Order: sequence, then C-alpha cells, then structure tokens
Amino acid sequence: MSDNIVEKMELPGLDCGLCGAKTCEEFAHILEQKPGERKRCVQITRAPTARGSSGQCGECPSSNLVAAGKDSLGREYDFVLDAFPEDPGPRETIIPHNPILTRELVIKKGDILIGRPLGMSCGCPVTHSGVVMDVDPRTGVIVWCVTGPLASRGKPVKNLGYYSAQAYEGIVKDPGIELQIGMRYWYLPRRCMLQWRHSGMVIFMSRTKEGVRVRIEGIMIG
Repeated sequence: MSDNIVEKMELPGLDCGLCGAKTCEEFAHILEQKPGERKRCVQITRAPTARGSSGQCGECPSSNLVAAGKDSLGREYDFVLDAFPEDPGPRETIIPHNPILTRELVIKKGDILIGRPLGMSCGCPVTHSGVVMDVDPRTGVIVWCVTGPLASRGKPVKNLGYYSAQAYEGIVKDPGIELQIGMRYWYLPRRCMLQWRHSGMVIFMSRTKEGVRVRIEGIMIG
C-alpha cells in the first residue's frame, strides 16, 4: 500500500473493501478524480477519525480503539481476540441453519465461504467471509477462519446463507484482566468489520509464548 496517497486522502488503511475498491490505495486514486465518493467509506462516515502521528485511524484495531478498550459504539471490552500465528484470522465454529448444506455444497478444508450469523447466537448485519479449516459432514459443523471480504474477491465461493456461531478460538496477547475458565468476558474479534464487542464464556485456556490461547463459547454480540 502507498501510505502517502492513503494518508493524503485521510483514509483508514483497513482495506476492508466495503467501498467497492479492493484497497484503500485504489479508493484514494478514485477520490482524486471524484472527491464526492468519500461517503462510500463507512469507516470514515460512521464516526469521526482520530489520526495520530503514526497516520493510523482511530477506528483501526491496532490504534486508539484497542488502546482505549472500547468498541466503535463506545462500549468497553476486556480483550482483543487475535488469530493464532498459523491462521489468517480468528477461528469460528459455526453451524448452517440447514446443516445438510455442509454435505450438499461438498464443503471441505480450504474452501472460501460466505454467510451471515443470525439470531440469538451472534446476530450480525454484515456478511462474513472466511476459509474452512475443518468440517464434519455428519453434523454439519464447520470451523473456519474469518478473514474479511477481500479473501473472497475473484475466487470461487460457497454461500452458506444464515448460520449460527457456536464458538471462537484465538489468542489473547494483552488481556486487561486475569482470565479464568468458566467466566464470561467482553471481547473484540480482530477481524470484526463493525468493531462491535462480543461476549462469551472461556471454556479452554493454554498459556504460550505468544499469549493465552482460548476457546470461547456461548457467543453473543453487544
């Protein structure tokens, strides 16, 4: 990414793809010709940006938002859930609302999927995209890494439609509090495009040199 043009146009540098461009750099070139298109960047329009000396946007997961321990709606959370070092994003265990789709779509490891979580289990207005890490054709249970919309650009995808989110797995590098098994916490998944806090119960912990590996179940948003 060319930081100069992205910073010049005051874009966040998230490369989320929600504006229709593949990267913030590509969108910056569009804005040079059509400044009125700036409203297409939801990262800018949903809240005032707070750019610091690093050039990072206040909405970025790695800048002021995480440092302050608050989500994009100003709600506090306990920690950020990062991906395992070997994974492209946090792992999520999901079940399609019609589990037989797992067999009908012949879903296998490495497939790119899209779908939207619905209902009490982590209802979200945004379509998710990710890569399959494991699948059980008998039960329909899928484990995928949530990667964001750019992972599916120009690639064959399989559409799950609605699904239920059952668990998250990832690593907590800098917990703001002491984590305990059996306790429910507020957390922010690293790939959450809306930057909304989630809640869930930690049912597994393993301390490693990278941080605390956790499995969180009973997922809810907000």
